[in-house]
Amino acid sequence: MSHDHSLNPETMPQEPEKATLEGKNKFFGLWFFLGGETVLFASFFGTFLALRNSTANGPTGDEIFGLELVFIMTMLLLTSSLTSVYAMYHMKNNDFKKMQLWLAVTAFLGIGFLGCEIYEFYHYITDFGFTFRSSAFGSAFYTLVGFHGGHVVFGLSWLIALLVRNAKRGLNLYNAPKFNTFSLYWHFIDVVWVFIFTVVYLMGKVG
Repeated sequence: MSHDHSLNPETMPQEPEKATLEGKNKFFGLWFFLGGETVLFASFFGTFLALRNSTANGPTGDEIFGLELVFIMTMLLLTSSLTSVYAMYHMKNNDFKKMQLWLAVTAFLGIGFLGCEIYEFYHYITDFGFTFRSSAFGSAFYTLVGFHGGHVVFGLSWLIALLVRNAKRGLNLYNAPKFNTFSLYWHFIDVVWVFIFTVVYLMGKVG
């Protein structure tokens, strides 16, 4: 089955990501998926709030959290959300090369965030002995933050696969919805991180 539907400035619709029935289905399907993800993350946040003081005489959030590193991670992820917006802007203007460029920058920033998170976990384990089994607080922390990190890994894998698979295809009505749904998913990851930054780290430091 051919999925050519090539775009050019004369025939390009204003919203190529929703110009076909398949594109509209992907758009609405993603929102249903994110609704379920929201409920799942909400349950993890509720569990963390209930257990954040159950340290079993182990390290507390105030003792181990370093806001400098977390602030850098936050800036990396929020900036990656902005670069994905730039990419979608160029997609709507049928500039495939610039869209690729900004999505590559998004991937680079996401990898930087993930590297910082891996270092963060390593630091907690080696310097403080703070592990998943240390306490109920440790289990709740690694479950919530690690689950978000897993979403980042999935998002990066998705993005890299899109870039590699469509590198020579150009922009068309078949792959435009795929790039758009990735961008929406990435924004969702960023919003969840803002809540993690506030609920886990800031509240952990102020008590």
